[in-house]
Amino acid sequence: MEGNRDEAERCTEIGLNALKHGSREEALKYLRKAQKLYPTDRVKDVIDSLTQNGYPSGNFKPTEASESSECHQRKGSKFGGSGSGEAAGETGKTYTVDQLEAVKRIKKCKDYYEILGLNKEASEEDLKKAYKKLALKFHPDKNRAPGATEAFKAIGNAYAVLSNPDKRKQYDIYGDERQATNRHSHGPTDYHRGFEADISPEDLFNMFFGGGFPSGNVHVYSNGRMRYTYHRPERREQHGDGGLALFVQLMPILILVIVSVISQMMVSSPPYSLSHRPSIGHIHRRATEVLNVHYFVAEKFAEEYTGQNLKMVERNVEEDFIANLRNNCWKEKQQKEGLLYRARYFGDVDLYQKAQKMSTPSCTRLSEVQASLHG
Repeated sequence: MEGNRDEAERCTEIGLNALKHGSREEALKYLRKAQKLYPTDRVKDVIDSLTQNGYPSGNFKPTEASESSECHQRKGSKFGGSGSGEAAGETGKTYTVDQLEAVKRIKKCKDYYEILGLNKEASEEDLKKAYKKLALKFHPDKNRAPGATEAFKAIGNAYAVLSNPDKRKQYDIYGDERQATNRHSHGPTDYHRGFEADISPEDLFNMFFGGGFPSGNVHVYSNGRMRYTYHRPERREQHGDGGLALFVQLMPILILVIVSVISQMMVSSPPYSLSHRPSIGHIHRRATEVLNVHYFVAEKFAEEYTGQNLKMVERNVEEDFIANLRNNCWKEKQQKEGLLYRARYFGDVDLYQKAQKMSTPSCTRLSEVQASLHG
């Protein structure tokens, strides 16, 4: 019975909201349902007053609907909303039937391509267009329907994986197989198992749209990724009264720790860094011969690396430098394109001008480097 309390409270709030707008029959329907789920004297008094007098007793004061006032809402119900068919509570957390149906569609999707509404032949440009459209549509600050946040996460994860050529290749090979396993062993499809994005959905949105919507929602992050909040039932195990059982359980962890320490001892630290790193002794600045890329090395670097060894190191430095430039250039382009798209979507002239003036220094530097290599 206690487990029905939250649902009963939601039904009570919908009923009171309906009563406030003059819908007596609708109010009775939800109040009776609330009383059936979790009986209270408070709701009983209101029902008795309505059935006997048609109005609640004078000593009863309706409470405002809470943020999550949905109790199996009918399609097209519009308590407290405008004539647009929104279902809403007193707090303004409104959503339309279309938004709710769109969320349900995302939840039913079986793979990343279906989430974005694309096929496996989709180009990078197709992925961007699909993501921009869906991200704006499902952002929790624009779509308040139940489950919109999870749908938004799924959309971001789908784009982040499919826009990465290596991850997409692996996903095309193993994705369906892994998801089939998840459906048999974990119930609903778990889009984040096996193919996780390297960026959180919120960070991805901000990268595209330059900050996104001003958010009052709480999004929890862990190490740069959004923490997906699904809960597994807690299991309580009975342990033996001896220390041997505990030691056996900890054995795999101890082995992993020992192997990790040994492997780190065997791997030597890189001879250079692209930035000043006193913690590992890379404090002396040098520049490569071909592209004049600055890098930092330890004190005895000049003694240990000469001739072909030095050329190999500098080649690696330049390759790392170019890879960083490409990555930063991609981010700058995405941010600029996102701002332009957002400006067009909302008709914001100032934002459009700001986006047009936005510079892409990494792209400029990358062009200069490529020109010098091919010149």
